[in-house]
Amino acid sequence: MKIAMWSGPRNLSTAMMYSFGARSDCAVVDEPFYAAYLDRTGIDHPMRAETMASQSLNSESVAAGLIGSNPAQKRHYYQKHMTQHMVAGIPRDWMAEVKNIFLIRHPARVVASFAKKYPNVAETDIGFVQQLEIYDHVIELGQQPIVVDSYDIRQNPEASLVKLCNAIGIEWDASMLHWPKGGHPADGVWAAHWYDAVHSSDGFASAEGSLPQLTGRLDKLVESVLPAYQKMAARKLI
Repeated sequence: MKIAMWSGPRNLSTAMMYSFGARSDCAVVDEPFYAAYLDRTGIDHPMRAETMASQSLNSESVAAGLIGSNPAQKRHYYQKHMTQHMVAGIPRDWMAEVKNIFLIRHPARVVASFAKKYPNVAETDIGFVQQLEIYDHVIELGQQPIVVDSYDIRQNPEASLVKLCNAIGIEWDASMLHWPKGGHPADGVWAAHWYDAVHSSDGFASAEGSLPQLTGRLDKLVESVLPAYQKMAARKLI
């Protein structure tokens, strides 16, 4: 099975990739459209040059690889995707060939975390509006996508992942609860900037506390994307 997990940044997405990557029957890929996104937008992200040198800039070729043979002939292929990467010109027809799942997190938590690494964070960087657009596109393709909340996963990783595996139609594997510290071989080159916290972990972080209190521009940013998040949250896997 090919599994496309869609989220914005700072959203438990890397931990989820590590979780599926801990399965012996699952290959993983880390943000395969990142270089193509940087090339098309010209955006100056940390490690831009290294990222663009590490991946294909041809988004059509990338998409073809996502629905081709699974790497290492693994039974399952987990694909970690960032919704903000799917800008104009990046193909979407391949989404009909994969199982689409949407990983959400409250925007206050996302903005507070992202701003620590990238102070000039804007709405287009955090993917909430794009996530809802992609969700609607998948519906138009005739699929009934799954929505999961990172808050629920951190509250009870095993129960949440068992429920997710059942919804996808794959067997639960307890190895998904832990992984080796220090990263995964499939990490993108950008991991050196973004993945320090998850690299020091060997499992899901503990339950999240109250929402961070933001002010000024960051608070306005949260308010601007909150309606998109709320629409997604209303559809999450219970």
